[in-house]
Amino acid sequence: MAGAADGADVADPVLTPLWRALIGYRILAFGYACALVVVGWEGYRRPGLAAVVLSVVGLWTVASTLGYQRGGLAGRLAVVDLVVTVGAVGATALVETRESMAGGAPVLTSVWSAGSPIAMALAYGPVPGVLGALLVQAVVLAVRGALGPAELTDLVLLVAATAAIGHAGTVLRRSAAEMRRAVELRAAMAERERLARTIHDGVLQVLAQVHRRGRAVGGEAAELGELAGEQEVALRTLIAAGPPADLPSGVADLATALSALATQAVTVSVPGTEVALPAHTVEETVAATREALSNVTRHVGTDAAAWVLLEDLGDRVLVSVRDDGPGIPAGRLAAAEAEGRLGVVGSIRGRIEALGGTTVCDSGPGRGTEWTFELPGSRR
Repeated sequence: MAGAADGADVADPVLTPLWRALIGYRILAFGYACALVVVGWEGYRRPGLAAVVLSVVGLWTVASTLGYQRGGLAGRLAVVDLVVTVGAVGATALVETRESMAGGAPVLTSVWSAGSPIAMALAYGPVPGVLGALLVQAVVLAVRGALGPAELTDLVLLVAATAAIGHAGTVLRRSAAEMRRAVELRAAMAERERLARTIHDGVLQVLAQVHRRGRAVGGEAAELGELAGEQEVALRTLIAAGPPADLPSGVADLATALSALATQAVTVSVPGTEVALPAHTVEETVAATREALSNVTRHVGTDAAAWVLLEDLGDRVLVSVRDDGPGIPAGRLAAAEAEGRLGVVGSIRGRIEALGGTTVCDSGPGRGTEWTFELPGSRR
């Protein structure tokens, strides 16, 4: 149903005042409809049928009142409400005479019938609400058999009311969701800051001391010191990163994933906001980046510095991996591919091209190597 995505959580407490207002309106409108039936009793063609229809409407008003107060049932009740309303309005043709309808007599339910399109708008959004209003008014026109100024005015008013109420409900839901997200984010940041202070006063200082002492002693202690230094960098990166992005299923944050590659030798620079891409794209891009960094370790040295830069340009995403090593001699990659050694082609270029992206390797003797991956962005 169109617009249902915006109204998926009809039980959201933020809409409770609007549902209560609708319930109050239905009760008052039912009382008004009863008064009109009493006043026009003598003029009905089948007054007994009018009483039966009005009794059904009354029972449904009670049932829907109880149901709408239980938000979990509101969405399904709104659809049933629309069906009951259409049936009650259509029954007017069996109760009223053609002369009375031509003379401008109200339909049997009067303004009570406006409640079901409003319920649809609250439950599912403005578009289903407007469609419900058009359906109800179409039945009214079929009963009357004519479209005059009064009918046209009722149609415009009902469509405008359901559209406005549906839009208001959607805005309230989104605002409430953003407010909850802001509260959760604030709580997460406060907890992260508390943990950061605790870790900084303990674990990080110990790791830093082990790193310094290991390098000073040398030998196997130096290796342990380097490991401690890498863990210190990883832990600092984790602390500095913001709370994980609240992303839909199947979507991941490339910025967070690349940040995890930072070490003492590898500097990772990413935007301050998440770069949301399909999870598979993120996994393959990180794997290609990790392979490029492994090449730096193999061909330049374990302590060689490398830099990873992520840029989100909207319609495309750029990932650059650069080192300051001796560079790759001209024709070396092409020769390796011709000889059947497909490590770079498969592990780096193949991964990126399979994602619909492109790779560029800028290198030369004495000027290091820079890999640039260009990928389709989230707003393409």
